[in-house]
Amino acid sequence: MSNILAIVGRPNVGKSTLYNRLIGTRQAIIDDTSGVTRDRQYGYCEWNGKNFTVVDTGGFVSSTNDVFEMAIRDQVKIAIDEATVIVFMTDVTTGITDLDEDVARMLRRTDKPVLLAVNKVDNNQRLFEANEFWSLGIEDTFFLSSMSGSGTGELLDAAVELLEEDIEDTSGLPKFAILGQPNVGKSSLLNALMGVERNIVTDIAGTTRDSIHTRYTKFGKDFLLIDTAGLRKKAKVHENLEFYSVMRAIKALEDADVCILMLDATTGVESQDLSIFRLAQKRNKGIVLLVNKWDLVKKETNTMRDFKREVLERFRPFTDVPIIFTSATEKVRIFQAIEAALEVYENRSRKIKTSLLNNTMLEVIEKNPPPSHRGSYVKIKYITQLPTYFPAFAFFCNNPKHVKAEYKNFLENQLREHFDFTGVPIGLFFRKK
Repeated sequence: MSNILAIVGRPNVGKSTLYNRLIGTRQAIIDDTSGVTRDRQYGYCEWNGKNFTVVDTGGFVSSTNDVFEMAIRDQVKIAIDEATVIVFMTDVTTGITDLDEDVARMLRRTDKPVLLAVNKVDNNQRLFEANEFWSLGIEDTFFLSSMSGSGTGELLDAAVELLEEDIEDTSGLPKFAILGQPNVGKSSLLNALMGVERNIVTDIAGTTRDSIHTRYTKFGKDFLLIDTAGLRKKAKVHENLEFYSVMRAIKALEDADVCILMLDATTGVESQDLSIFRLAQKRNKGIVLLVNKWDLVKKETNTMRDFKREVLERFRPFTDVPIIFTSATEKVRIFQAIEAALEVYENRSRKIKTSLLNNTMLEVIEKNPPPSHRGSYVKIKYITQLPTYFPAFAFFCNNPKHVKAEYKNFLENQLREHFDFTGVPIGLFFRKK
């Protein structure tokens, strides 16, 4: 990502509103509560024929003992280091504050181009009041309203003049969503893989609120990792903000190719883990199970084997899923998880030749024919793979309504035995010949 535009400023000046307007979708959560955005949020924008990445950051606080605000401050500094162009946002309704002065002093020390955006200038009175912001000493100053969009065109015109070559297109890359309950170690896993503190990690459940997209390009691999907010039961979601986070995590699941479902080894499989698993299965996503915090489990003979058997028992009948035992903090077997996710991604896109499919499966069906229904026999004559984004097969027969669920499960197991579809839900459809 060579072209990066970072939006920085103190809390609650409208950074996420501008971010959403630039990328054209409501990706960052917006709320009247100060400090909603905690992690760096990445999105893509196109203006005047140039593509670039937009980074939304948490509100900058200069001196505090709050664990989140200290982490946000570090995230803002990282975003400034990564950026090609920096947009410094202020709020005309409050005027220049001490925090604005602190951010301005920090930005003067960088050699990156800085554009000052005075937000909420939506009438003549505020336009007159906005002139005081020239005193911050930033030459490129723009008066705008991120809510209505007025003035954002001039800001973008100036920004793209400072950008370089276009960024690479990531639309065709595999997308892996890291899912799980709050505080299971999702952000720790992403940080361990990337080798940097990409996301904020604390002992407090619910630290991650947005879905964070990160591109991984190490060791010859190239894919997108999506760290999501923890999914918990609806009855436990009281805060409006957390509700939006859960919705954002579900949307990340929808967008992903493979879901890496993290389980807590110290608590085992809980009902919410099953709900996330069934949701991914219903959406026909590839699934990898990651048992995290394995370093905290007391080991005995065959502890891993017994734990794996218990996990698969809870997730029945879909048990053809890779299980990796990891420790994100100790960086144990974290790359095995990525290898497993890449294999599942390949399995999900696997196409079987029709001739091979019929030669294999018709022989199996001949040896184990479908049970009769009230004296009438089901005869399967032909099988083909459907052109869907996940493995789906059509079985053409004389009486499709009479094929029982048990026999459908038998055929699915045979497909898995003869062709590698580990970690991928399979669709079976029976049609009239």
